Amino acid sequence: MERSSEIPGFYKLSIEERRKVVQEWAGLTNEEAKVYDFPPGIDPALLGRMIENVVGSFALPLGVATNFRVNGRDYLVPMAIEEPSVVAAASNSAKLARSAGGFTALATPPVMIGQIQVMGVADPEAARVRVLSAREPLLAAANAKDPMLVKFGGGARDLEVRVIPTPRGTMVVVHLLVDARDAGGMNAVNTMCEALAPEIGRIAGGRVVLRIISNLAIHRLVRASAVFPAAGLETKEASGAEVVEAILDAYTLAVVDPFRCATHNKGIMNGISAVVVATGNDFRAIESGAHTYAAYRAPPGGVVRPLTTYEKNSAGDLVGTIEFPCAVGLIGGATAVHPTAKANVKLLGVKSAAELSCVLAAVGLAQNLGALRALATEGIQRGHMGLHARNIAATAGARPEEVDAVVARLIAEHAIRIDRAKELLEELRRGR
Repeated sequence: MERSSEIPGFYKLSIEERRKVVQEWAGLTNEEAKVYDFPPGIDPALLGRMIENVVGSFALPLGVATNFRVNGRDYLVPMAIEEPSVVAAASNSAKLARSAGGFTALATPPVMIGQIQVMGVADPEAARVRVLSAREPLLAAANAKDPMLVKFGGGARDLEVRVIPTPRGTMVVVHLLVDARDAGGMNAVNTMCEALAPEIGRIAGGRVVLRIISNLAIHRLVRASAVFPAAGLETKEASGAEVVEAILDAYTLAVVDPFRCATHNKGIMNGISAVVVATGNDFRAIESGAHTYAAYRAPPGGVVRPLTTYEKNSAGDLVGTIEFPCAVGLIGGATAVHPTAKANVKLLGVKSAAELSCVLAAVGLAQNLGALRALATEGIQRGHMGLHARNIAATAGARPEEVDAVVARLIAEHAIRIDRAKELLEELRRGR
């Protein structure tokens, strides 16, 4: 009999009851179902309030990147990620930057964009002027929806109105600019947009459709820079000056080729997203904003551009910079609720969303430099090889005391495959 995913009242069940349903539906053994158990220190009821239909939790490895010095202050940086080499690369690049003074970073004011889309406007250009003329009462109405935000120095700041031709007719799109302070801003901005929508529709003379925050937070940017001394980039095979040139060559391909740029920017987000996840922020919003910004700031005729830049200074050292939208918060959401996220924020010691943004920019730049350095010298696989081989050995069934021997053979043979790992395990056990 075919299984059905239609389970009436599933959301009404307790976590344990849901887990039993899932176990039976998937045919999981009791041992397999244990992976859904909640780790110590995590209240199942808390997770049950965060999302719907909870059956367990999913653990990612949590590492700590070292050596970071940003704006003259030291940080230990928590990173939640499953990919090997990311934490090590970020730490190594931070050590190199540290030798030249560390990272310098600056975040712009935390202004978010809320969009109100108006359709069917007969005179869109005149409607634009009408909406802008009503700026003061509209901003006052928006701020009345969140007096606490205003009390702490935030709130609605300005309006922008765009007239956009589309296949569905000309649209009038109003941007509400809101200073979100130390919050991500989603709830505040969405609430304000909902409140203003009827009046904006009346003023524009059209029908309101969308009223929602934008993740392309072009007014909430963070920028960072660092010097990476050429002497510290030297390898056994190449001088520091040669490595600098190789990194500049690799970076230039990302500038001119969207296929390389996609992977270049993904590497940046390896570092950034790992910290965003660890601090309970919305990594999907940050990634969406960053990748869209990479296209938004592309030159005319361009498709996408790197979020980082690299240059050589007069001393021959490598200078890296990064810029991207960074709508993270320390107030509300999982950051204020999830115990691991709260502990990680305390570990970081950041006191504001702007400070967290500066750390994120430093991590993104460090991670990108680490990836470029590996690509331009030894190739990316060598850095991944050891950790990947350990994963393969464990997947093949190696016990803790067998892992090192299997990994050594896999690396020596350049055959990091599950089938070879199983063969080596058999040989090892026969030899015993």
